[in-house]
Amino acid sequence: MMLAVEYHANNDIRLVERPVPHIGPGELLVQLRACGICASDVMEWYMQPRAPLYPGHEPVGVVIAIGDGVLQFAVGQRVFVHHHVPCMVCHFCQRGSYSQCLTFRATRLDPGGLAEYIRVPALNVQLDVLPIPDALSFAAATLIEPLGCCVRGIDRAAMRPGDSVLVLGAGSNGLMLASLAQQRGAGRVMIADPIAYRRQRALAAGVEHALDPQSAPLLEQIVALNDGCKPDIVIVTPSSIGAMRQGIDLCGGGGTVLLFAPSGPTAELPISPNHFFFQEITLRTSYSAGPYETRLALDLLRAGRIQPETIITHYFALQEAAQAFQMVAQPGDALKVIITVD
Repeated sequence: MMLAVEYHANNDIRLVERPVPHIGPGELLVQLRACGICASDVMEWYMQPRAPLYPGHEPVGVVIAIGDGVLQFAVGQRVFVHHHVPCMVCHFCQRGSYSQCLTFRATRLDPGGLAEYIRVPALNVQLDVLPIPDALSFAAATLIEPLGCCVRGIDRAAMRPGDSVLVLGAGSNGLMLASLAQQRGAGRVMIADPIAYRRQRALAAGVEHALDPQSAPLLEQIVALNDGCKPDIVIVTPSSIGAMRQGIDLCGGGGTVLLFAPSGPTAELPISPNHFFFQEITLRTSYSAGPYETRLALDLLRAGRIQPETIITHYFALQEAAQAFQMVAQPGDALKVIITVD
């Protein structure tokens, strides 16, 4: 038997016993060492209708058993495992829209990333299990999946060198998106968040400008910094309609608004086609990450281009999962929260 986190609601996180999964041909059994908690793990409109379920999609660990036919991995190897993988041959995959692939949406880990032992299906093993270099800690490697999502987001924002970029929300994803924008050659990067702790962390991570939207009208602060102009790229990391609406209002002519998080299924975002047309504003979304983005994320971490210590702020044991989920559900003086297993 093993321990696994079982989700019922944000305030009802249970640690339960389950049988250790059996593996079949082409599969791996991975012993968990660390797993980050994502904001989507506490998105109740998304999680509760499917509860009880076994969350965790940012796991890293050690291979302890190998199914028949697996040649590329060895027992004792340190690995990142991706929970979703595309088929690579369907219409969507051929267009690079891996998150729209039916296989991508159907694949998952057994029982989930927050369990002492994880069965990795054969297709996941083939396409998106990555060896972790010895120099990269398990904690740092938990950022591969969320950083991969940020890489995809920056790509979909179609930022060009010299563009001015505004990131709404200075959570862990916001900081990684801002850092990637700087590395891609943005002319100016600004991040806005009402929480002082997060603004301080953003500045410490090297973001040029951390703005308090409650101290003065945000547009006034932006144009004062940005040569009298609205930003070319606005990345909206909160899932609220208000933040999305604000992002659209703040985007400059010819610019792009990227929605990085989903709203609830019944929420509606009112827009003015007239405004979008005459301002030539592009509205884009970005969902998850594929095998190319996870590999680039690992390269960025290995090269020190993203500093995990600026992103990860809190560590919990598996037995403390309920407290960890509460911290993520009530953002404040925290960025990335991870669970570790010795």
